[in-house]
Amino acid sequence: MVKKVETVVLDTLKERLKEIFGYSQFRGEQEVIIQNILLGKNTFVIMPTGAGKSLCYQLPALVSDGMTIVISPLIALMKNQVDQLTAFGINAQFLNSTLTKSEMTRVKNDALDGSLKLLYIAPESLTKEDNLDFLKKVKISFVAIDEAHCISEWGHDFRPEYRRIYGIIENIGNLPIIALTATATPKVQQDIRKNLQMEEAETFKSSFNRKNLYYEIRPKKDTKKQLIRYVRNNKGKSGIIYCLSRKTVEEIAELLAVNDVKALPYHAGLDSNTRMGNQDAFLNEECDVIVATIAFGMGIDKPDVRFVIHYDVPKSLEGYYQETGRAGRDGLEGNCLMFYSYEDIQKLEKFNKDKTVTERDNARHLLNEMVAYSTLGVCRRRQLLSYFGEYMDKDCGACDNCLKPTEKRKVQDEVILILRAVQLTEQRFDGEHIADLITATDNQYVRSYEHDKLDVFGKALELNESRDYWISTIRQLVIFNYLEKDIENYGVMKIGEKGIAYLNDPYQVTLHKDHNFEEEEVKADDDDKDGGNGNGSAHAYDEALLGMLKALRKKVAKEKNLPPFVIFQDPSLEEMATTYPTTQQEMAQINGVGMGKVQKFGKQFLDAITRYVEENDIETAKDVVIKTTVNKSKIKIFIIQQVDRKVSLDEIAEVKDLALAEVIEEVEHICYSGTKLNLDYYINQVVDRERQQDIYDYFMTAETDNIAAALDEFSGDEISEEELRLVRIKFLSELAN
Repeated sequence: MVKKVETVVLDTLKERLKEIFGYSQFRGEQEVIIQNILLGKNTFVIMPTGAGKSLCYQLPALVSDGMTIVISPLIALMKNQVDQLTAFGINAQFLNSTLTKSEMTRVKNDALDGSLKLLYIAPESLTKEDNLDFLKKVKISFVAIDEAHCISEWGHDFRPEYRRIYGIIENIGNLPIIALTATATPKVQQDIRKNLQMEEAETFKSSFNRKNLYYEIRPKKDTKKQLIRYVRNNKGKSGIIYCLSRKTVEEIAELLAVNDVKALPYHAGLDSNTRMGNQDAFLNEECDVIVATIAFGMGIDKPDVRFVIHYDVPKSLEGYYQETGRAGRDGLEGNCLMFYSYEDIQKLEKFNKDKTVTERDNARHLLNEMVAYSTLGVCRRRQLLSYFGEYMDKDCGACDNCLKPTEKRKVQDEVILILRAVQLTEQRFDGEHIADLITATDNQYVRSYEHDKLDVFGKALELNESRDYWISTIRQLVIFNYLEKDIENYGVMKIGEKGIAYLNDPYQVTLHKDHNFEEEEVKADDDDKDGGNGNGSAHAYDEALLGMLKALRKKVAKEKNLPPFVIFQDPSLEEMATTYPTTQQEMAQINGVGMGKVQKFGKQFLDAITRYVEENDIETAKDVVIKTTVNKSKIKIFIIQQVDRKVSLDEIAEVKDLALAEVIEEVEHICYSGTKLNLDYYINQVVDRERQQDIYDYFMTAETDNIAAALDEFSGDEISEEELRLVRIKFLSELAN
C-alpha cells in the first residue's frame, strides 16, 4: 500500500513539474530531495546558485497537505520569490513589516482556510507572539530554511537571529525541516547541522562547479578605465558591480552614468524608496548595471545577469562565490571579474580591529583564503571547489589562470619535506606553522612545542626559497589533495590518502608560480563581436525575432508590474526564436514554460511569432527539426544552396544586397549550428594555401577560437579578420560538424 501511495505521489510530482513550472524532468538530485522531505525526513541541501534549490521546497509544498513555512532573510528575496510563484498561479504570500494590518489579516485568513500553500517569513517575524499563536493554529507541512549559512558563525553572512530558529520551530510543533544553502564550507555545514539538531539528516550536496562562469582577476591599476572599457564591451547586458563602501558605489555609478551606461547605485544609506526603486529598475531592465555594496542581491533571482564585477576585494571566498553566483543563473554566459590589490586586504584588516579576538581570528582566516585565491596561479575553479571541500582532478581550461598560465615548476623534494613536517607535528597545525618550521622562522610556537628539535626544522633553507614560496606550495598541495583541512580545527592540515601514497612512492608534481599583481600589466579586453565571453560561439536562434520577443516581454512585464523574467526567461525566449511555436501546444513544449504560463502570458507572444513567421516565410517547428540545424529562414537556405553550387560569397552578397561580412556571419551561424559546409572552392581563391595552413594549425592548438585572440597571435603577419573567419569556418566544418 505504501509503495502505491508513493507511486501516485511521484506521478503527481512529475505532472505538476510540467504543468506549473514547465519542466519535463528534474535536474540533478531534485527528485530524491523532494521525496526525502515528503517522507517527513529532515533534509540538508547544499546546491550552487542557479541549480534549482527553490524547486526542492516549492514543489513538495504544492503536493503536501497543509502550508509550508519558508524562513528567508530578506524582504526583497521574499517578494521576488512570491512574484514568481504568483506568476505560476500558486497562492504564495509573505508576512513582514511592509504589509498593512488589513494585508496581514488577509494573509492569515488564507493560511487558516487552507488556500495558502507557501508563507515566506523572516526569522525576526517568527519571534512575535501573535505570529507564533497564529502559526500554531495552521496546518503546516514542513519548514524550509533558505540561506541556511546565515546560521553559522563561521559563515560569511552570520545572523544571530538565525541561531534561534530551531527553538522557535520546536515551539510551533514537531515539523520536518529542509535547510538550503548555496555556500557552505565543510566547517559551516557541520555548524548548521548541529544548530538545527539535524545531524542525522540526509545531506544532498551538488557540485559547487558552475561550468558556465568565467573567472578572472586583474591588477587594480587604471581601474576606472578598465571598468568603462569592460562595460562598454558588454553594452546592453545586465551586470552587477560590487564595491565595499557606499562612497565608492556612488562614485562608480556616477562614472558609468556620465559614460552613457544605464547604471544606478544601491546601498543601505539610500532611503528605502530609492533603494527599492533602483532594484526594481534593474530587475525590470530599465537599467543595465547596478553598482552596489554586498547589501544587494542576496537571493535576487534575476537569471540573465551576464557579468559580476568586484571593484574591491570581498571579505571572504564564501561571499565572493555567492556574489559571482548571481551571474548566468540561466545557464548561459556569466563573466566574473575581480580587481585585486593588497591595499584592499589591508583596509579590510583595519575594519576588523574592533572585533573580539575570536571574530578577529575568523576574519583573518577568511582574508588569508581570499589572498590565496587571488594570487595563486592555479586554476580558479579548482581553488573554489577545494575551498568548499570538493576535489577537481584537472584544470577547467576556461579561467584566466588556465588561459594565461603563470610560470610552472616541477617539484618533488619540497612536497616530501612539507608532508613529512605535517606528519612529524602529528597533523595538529596550520600551514603557516609548517612554513615557519621548515624555514626556521622565529616563531614562539615552533619552539614552545619543541619543533625546532625535529629533523625538518630549517630544512627548507637549503633550497633558498622565501617563506611565501613555501606558503604557496602548501596551499597548492591542499588544492591538489595531498593535504586536507581539518573540519573541526580551522586551518589545521592533515595528510590525505593521496599524500600518504605519495610518501611511499614520490614523483614530480607540477606547481604554479604566484601572481605578483604589483608587477603585472593590465590585461586588455579581448571581447569582440563574437560575444562578451570571447568564446567565438554563434547561436542558432533568430536574433530579430528574439529582439522582438524581449521587447514584448518588457512591455507585458511593465503592464503587469512584474520583472520580465517572471513572464519568460531568456533560454525560453531563445528556444521560441529557434523553433517558432505558433500554437499553445507547441509553446507549452518550450523548456521552462508549461501550459499554465501559456494561458496566462502566451497569446501576445504567439501572435507576434505567427506574424513574424508569415512575414518572413519561415518554416516552423512542426515542419522541420530545428534544434540540430540552423534557423530555416530563406536567406540561410539560399546560402546553403548557393554554397553547394560553389557560388562565390561575393556573388551571394551582391544578389542578396548584403555586405560580404554579413554573408560570412550567416555562414558562421549555419556552421555553428552543426551544418557542414565546404567552402574550399572560395577560400582557396582568397587565402594563400600556406597562410591557410598557418591559421588552421593555430586553431588546432589554440585554447579559444576567439577572433580577437587570433588577430593578436598573427599581429605581425598582416592576416585580416576576414581571412581568420573564413579559415575558422573551414576548420570547424571539417572537425566539428
